[in-house]
Amino acid sequence: MAIRGTSGSGKTTLLNLIAGFLQPGSGTILWNGQPLHQLEPWQRPVTSVFQEHNLFEHLDVATNIGLGLHPGLKLTKEQKTRIEQTLERTGLGGVGTRMPGDLSGGQRQRVALVRAILRRKPVLLLDEPLTGLDPEAKHSLRTMLLEEKAQGVTMILASHDEEDRKLLADQHWNL
Repeated sequence: MAIRGTSGSGKTTLLNLIAGFLQPGSGTILWNGQPLHQLEPWQRPVTSVFQEHNLFEHLDVATNIGLGLHPGLKLTKEQKTRIEQTLERTGLGGVGTRMPGDLSGGQRQRVALVRAILRRKPVLLLDEPLTGLDPEAKHSLRTMLLEEKAQGVTMILASHDEEDRKLLADQHWNL
């Protein structure tokens, strides 16, 4: 689903409510008939990519991604390989040991998106996930997102980019 609205219309607030970073004043948030609003953010079947990237500046790229897979960083060899392969696929091969502060904004955005995708949660919340990326990176990440969608991941996309909304969403909602 794509959400469209002017700046300040509530797109990010809606995603924050679903993710559990904000609590609703009233009403319920349901997923498969179960109330999400009663769960802590880490208990929800949701992962998110926000405009701010939310990377830990003191941890290298691979560790930032690895934390999304296991909070104790007890990663299997397969998980480590998936991180490397996905970084390579998104044009970030070889940056796993770099610090987020050494990356461009577009690279940081790709790292955040890779982390979210590799978490394999059933709901992916995306707040302007492809903003500021060059055409090649956008194409690569759109392809990955379409693959996630084909595998049954529910995506809620807040974006001003009409092309992203058209390509990634089956339903559109205006705020």
